[in-house]
Amino acid sequence: MTNRWISLPRMEGTVSRQAHTDLPEGTYEREIGAEGFFGPATHMYHVHPPTSWSKFEGPLRPRAFDTKRMPRDAACPWDAPLLLGNERTQVRVWRCGRSMTHLVRNADGDDLLFVHAGEGHLLCDYGHLSVREGDYVMLPRGTQWRLEVDAPVTLLMIEATGSHYQLPDRGVLGEHAVFDPAVLDTPALDERFAAQRDEPGEWVVRVKARGAVSTIRFPHSPLDAIGWKGSITPVRLNWRDIRPVMSARYHLPPSAHTTFLANRFVVCTFCPRPLESDPGALKVPFYHSNDDFDEAIFYHSGNFFSRDVVEPGMVTLHPCGFSHGPHPAAYRKSFESPRTATDEVAVMIDTRDAVTVGEAALAAEWPGYVDSWGASPNENTNGSEEKEV
Repeated sequence: MTNRWISLPRMEGTVSRQAHTDLPEGTYEREIGAEGFFGPATHMYHVHPPTSWSKFEGPLRPRAFDTKRMPRDAACPWDAPLLLGNERTQVRVWRCGRSMTHLVRNADGDDLLFVHAGEGHLLCDYGHLSVREGDYVMLPRGTQWRLEVDAPVTLLMIEATGSHYQLPDRGVLGEHAVFDPAVLDTPALDERFAAQRDEPGEWVVRVKARGAVSTIRFPHSPLDAIGWKGSITPVRLNWRDIRPVMSARYHLPPSAHTTFLANRFVVCTFCPRPLESDPGALKVPFYHSNDDFDEAIFYHSGNFFSRDVVEPGMVTLHPCGFSHGPHPAAYRKSFESPRTATDEVAVMIDTRDAVTVGEAALAAEWPGYVDSWGASPNENTNGSEEKEV
């Protein structure tokens, strides 16, 4: 059955003629949307910021976690503690400080790895793929792999539990918009791969299936392919190859920056881009009531133009059910700053189903984040002096 929304666009009172532009003086716009940013919407115009709460109690509050304070070093990615998760996705941050001496295999779903720091080499069933800071690596479900590191690698790991990653439909923009699929790199059966294929000795594979880990031992390297053909393969994409959709006169919703999608969640990438140049256009994310998705953002690098209180390596979580948007100082600076472009890089995970927070993340939570919308920027601190990413 084709969905047909009850759509009766109306205007009442003092409003802007078009969303996110030329707001009535002294007002703050709030978008009430359905189906994330993909469905119909209504825009409210308030005389106070929708985030100007004086007190916020209960589990619905906005939250922030400093992953640098979580235990991240582990010999195996399956030993990395859970950051966020639900039945459709599991999110972890893992630091691989030395080359892996075993293989891993995820039978629960595709894995999306984002390289937050470091560089090295991924060896898998399909061959050899070099990796560096800023790379996404999508590993199809069941792929056997390990990392050899040149410099310690920190990964944001996003599992598509029970499903597979796909590319979003670009619609009228065409399939080459945002990034041309030709930039997706695949593993090669090169000399480095061939060298490990012939190494003698026992190899261990740690397989994660149904949430439990099993160990399989081989008297030879399981990465012994001499060829492959087909359309299932790991792919690599660096954020620097993403060319964001943009508009000089209109602030686009986060959904315009969707990079990968899976069953009941999407992964978006915020990359450096020119700021809106029209004097009447909003230059920061608009306040919105998104009651269909939980929103988690991993901050990778740069100056986060909608947040004046976060650092690289932090994660914010805005559960669905309340209005949120830019911090007051960031909102104010967007009208005053002479900047003409953003320089942030961040990964957003929007989940249709509510996520739970892992115990290790709870220990690294910044409780004051919920109050940061009302504080002076100089008063905000997450209590961490550590600058490691």
